Amino acid sequence: MSVIRRVILVGATGNLGPSILKALQASSALETTILTRETSKTAQSPPPNTKVLTADYTSVPSLAAAFAGQDAVVSAIAGAALADQQALIDAAVQAGVKRFIPSEFGSNVTNEKSAKLSVFGGKLATVDYLKKKEGEITWSALINGPFFDWGLKAGFLGIDISNKKASLLDGGDTPFSTTNLSDIGQSVVGILAHPEETKNRYVFVQSALATQNKLLAAAEKATGEKFAIEQRITEDLEREGNEKIAKGDFSGIVDLLKRGVWAEGWGGDYSDKLDNAILGVKVLDDAGVEAVVKGVVG
Repeated sequence: MSVIRRVILVGATGNLGPSILKALQASSALETTILTRETSKTAQSPPPNTKVLTADYTSVPSLAAAFAGQDAVVSAIAGAALADQQALIDAAVQAGVKRFIPSEFGSNVTNEKSAKLSVFGGKLATVDYLKKKEGEITWSALINGPFFDWGLKAGFLGIDISNKKASLLDGGDTPFSTTNLSDIGQSVVGILAHPEETKNRYVFVQSALATQNKLLAAAEKATGEKFAIEQRITEDLEREGNEKIAKGDFSGIVDLLKRGVWAEGWGGDYSDKLDNAILGVKVLDDAGVEAVVKGVVG
């Protein structure tokens, strides 16, 4: 495959988009453009020194016009817009784009148990669609586990630093792979820099392999305080999550995501599959993990 140089990012806002954009723009080998919806305010206030194009995300011709001349499309659109990706893929094929990176950036859906969780249906459908388009376009889907630094700040990892509480799942000793936002951005750059090695497959990265109990110990060390502990069972979370979603309460999605990360044997630990060397991402040791926790504590 020829060199990938021109890349367009779809979804440069949110929790992850800015980190991907920063990494792309830091690479001297890439020329980066961001795509926004025609109605997006981002189009009027683009980040400094950034080329911005707009398109109608429901129109393949409109998207294809924006993708013209691009070597790669990186999709970081939010979960609610995942259905838009089929149009993005069709447009990328029509425009002659070489590589499509879908909005995966999460749990290990190659695990048979996790793949059955309803929350991953849209992502799996997108990759299935990309597989059907092989020969017309190539793809790479990045699996990075829960966001490490963001997850600590938001409490998603079960360690609520602000309120000195911890919700430990299945005992808190299940190892899980987790990745800092900056390393996810670097991983996208690494995929584009190694198109043959990352062609038509899932790509795996982690900043660290951790457990909730190790993160809790690091948080208590950094704060100098003991946390109140709640014990939960991921099987209960799966049932509760499905019940919530059935009632139209989509906060149940979070419960299902946690089932996929912390249930033993559900693929949360994929440390035996890592592509870190190709992507240019180092795995943190225990001291590095403690440093991330300390950085969040402030």
